Amino acid sequence: MLNIRRLNSQDADFSAQFNNVLQQNQSAENDVRDTVEVIIKEVREKGDQALFAYTKKFDQVDVNNISELEISHAQMEKYANQISREQRAALETATKRIRDYAEKQSLQSWSSKDDDGNELGQVVTALEKVGVYVPGGKAAYPSSVLMNVIPAKVAGVDSINMVVPTPGGEINSMVMAAALVAGVNRAFAIGGAQAIAALAYGTETIPKVDKIVGPGNAYVATAKQLVFGQVGIDMIAGPSEVLVICDESANPQWIAMDLFSQAEHDEKARAILISTQADFFDQVQEQMQSLLKGLDRAEIITQSVNDCGAFIKVKDLDEAAELSNQIAPEHLELCVSEPEALMKKIRNAGAIFLGHYSPEVFGDYCAGSNHVLPTAGTARFSSPLGVYDFQKRSSVVNCSKTGAEKLSAVASILAESEGLTAHAQSAEYRKKL
Repeated sequence: MLNIRRLNSQDADFSAQFNNVLQQNQSAENDVRDTVEVIIKEVREKGDQALFAYTKKFDQVDVNNISELEISHAQMEKYANQISREQRAALETATKRIRDYAEKQSLQSWSSKDDDGNELGQVVTALEKVGVYVPGGKAAYPSSVLMNVIPAKVAGVDSINMVVPTPGGEINSMVMAAALVAGVNRAFAIGGAQAIAALAYGTETIPKVDKIVGPGNAYVATAKQLVFGQVGIDMIAGPSEVLVICDESANPQWIAMDLFSQAEHDEKARAILISTQADFFDQVQEQMQSLLKGLDRAEIITQSVNDCGAFIKVKDLDEAAELSNQIAPEHLELCVSEPEALMKKIRNAGAIFLGHYSPEVFGDYCAGSNHVLPTAGTARFSSPLGVYDFQKRSSVVNCSKTGAEKLSAVASILAESEGLTAHAQSAEYRKKL
């Protein structure tokens, strides 16, 4: 039975209730961290031996040699050939749209000269090696392959290695097909914290990478957090979340299913509805109760909605925008009659979906924008995954003789003020040209 908490912004205790909604979940339990630290240490010290042992232990994969965990392109093609024509067409359409979107994101190198002939600029280069983590087994997400690999390919990354757990040796055909379409270079049947450690530090078989991207469970997220600094990471992702803002123009049945589409991810996923209409909540809840029984993940949805969801009544859409900016949701649907006007008041959101015909699910799969988004309020300072996450910038300074003579005096004065005499002398040498 659905029992969704309801808040009203006009209630005296609203701030306290709203803060309770904002402060749910997100941190890894201590025992998860302790376990992950042990796994990372073992993989660092023992390499393939530890990786092989953990893979056999956690995934029950019966192999005799670590090399058997590499999935060759021939094997990928074998599994990819098992998907239907409709599935292949869907993958290809999504791939094209994601690539078209990504190609508009690339950072560009630039340079300019001042009046003294000094040239200043920026050189943009791609990362060399990227590791992509993809959930496997029953929780298989070919869309994650596309969203993580395609921007890296567009950026010009030389080598993209995919790791994917295969519990009981189960390899997902759609994931393999997505890997081929997206352009994965090498794939390995490993997962969990041990896969993250292998990518971060390298083993005899698994190449060390420069950055690790891709979603995973609490063990994977914790491992990414612990290896950050050794390698780059995309983000520390929490449970999925959606915020839907509605006015009287919204369809309660559509909204009910949009909320479910996030709640079915995880018992800790968060689905929040904000509306100016009190009776709209009753209509949506009625639809939710009716639709629930026909869904495969009804039990997960029920727990997610009851434990983490909320209906929030506001006096107007201006107040809805204020609350949205405080939540800084991963996904934000503006299901109102004038969504473009409301969007101008939104500062913090991972992805914004405008109007009644732009459900969040399109962003998950095929709109073209990336579905790797900041969660847990981090949209206040973070952005969706994009081509720029696989590029880095180097500053370029090329001073002329005239420019060096002028800049040396400035640099020398500032260096002396900081007590750095070698810095000052280095600058002074350029003044005596």
